[in-house]
Amino acid sequence: MFLSTFDKQVDAKRRIVVPQEFRAAVSGPFDGVFCFPSIEADCLEAGGKALFDRYNGVIEEMPFGDPVRTALETSVLGGMARLSFDTAGRITLPDSLCEMFGLTDWVSVVGLGDRFQIWSRDAFVAHRAQQREAAREGLAALRAQQRVARLGGAA
Repeated sequence: MFLSTFDKQVDAKRRIVVPQEFRAAVSGPFDGVFCFPSIEADCLEAGGKALFDRYNGVIEEMPFGDPVRTALETSVLGGMARLSFDTAGRITLPDSLCEMFGLTDWVSVVGLGDRFQIWSRDAFVAHRAQQREAAREGLAALRAQQRVARLGGAA
């Protein structure tokens, strides 16, 4: 699993060191990660073969020609890069992906269980605050639903 958040410096060649814990989690057919623009946020999403297989499975469940399938194929498969680790555990981020999300000097590498995201460090600070608030509100709503269900079941 990809856990925790790490701030990493991007060097002049657009390389970042992937945390050792993350490198260990992506054992697969090649020594690296699959990386593409995230669908849900303004960052890169990355992971091992299991993440690729998950997205590919979702895509293949949809009929050929379905507009959502085409959008996913274009966004995920068309935007994907296979990034190999060098001997120092670094990946080189493509120019186009760095430009898309303003990845220049420092990035935040954020573990999300079966995947991780690469954010501009400043953008992630704002995103983390928004997500924390959304988590608080969502948890409060879930607890309220649970209380109603318990009270409804007791009546």
